Amino acid sequence: MDRELTLAALKALRRILRASDLSNRALATETGLTPSQLLVLQEIDERGAATPTELSAALQFGQATITNIVDRLEGLALVSRQRSETDKRRVHLAATPDGKRMIEGAPNLLQTRLSERFAALPEWEQAMILAGLSRLADLLGTTRDAAPLLDSGAIDRPAAG
Repeated sequence: MDRELTLAALKALRRILRASDLSNRALATETGLTPSQLLVLQEIDERGAATPTELSAALQFGQATITNIVDRLEGLALVSRQRSETDKRRVHLAATPDGKRMIEGAPNLLQTRLSERFAALPEWEQAMILAGLSRLADLLGTTRDAAPLLDSGAIDRPAAG
C-alpha cells in the first residue's frame, strides 16, 4: 500500500509540474515572456509607476532579480525608466503602450487560475491543502522561501524567442 500511495503522490506532483510547464510555454509562445516577467510588468502597470524597491517588496523577489527582469522588459520596450525629479537616486518604472498591450493580450497565468479556484474553496479545505503542500516542500528538502509564482525555471531567464 505504501508504494501505491507514493506512486500516486509522485503522479500528482508530476501533473502539477506539467501544468506549470504547459502554462509557461503558452505564455512564452504568445508573448515571449516568462511568468515572472509578466508578473513584474503587471505590477508596474497596476501601480502606474513603481520603483524597483517597491516591486521587490510586493512580489517577494530579490532586488537583483527585479533589476534583471526590468532590464529585459526595458530592452523589449515594454517598460520605461525615469529618474525622479526630486531625488535623482530614485528610478520610476512605467509600462509603455506596448507593455500595456502585452498585458491585455497575455494568457491567464496559472497562479491566477489557482488563486481564483483556491479562494473559492472552503477555508478548512484551503488549510488542508496548504498543510499538505507545506509538508511536501519539507519532504523535498526545500527550505528557502519562494516568491508566490508558479514557474519551474529561473525567474530572470531571457525571454523566449
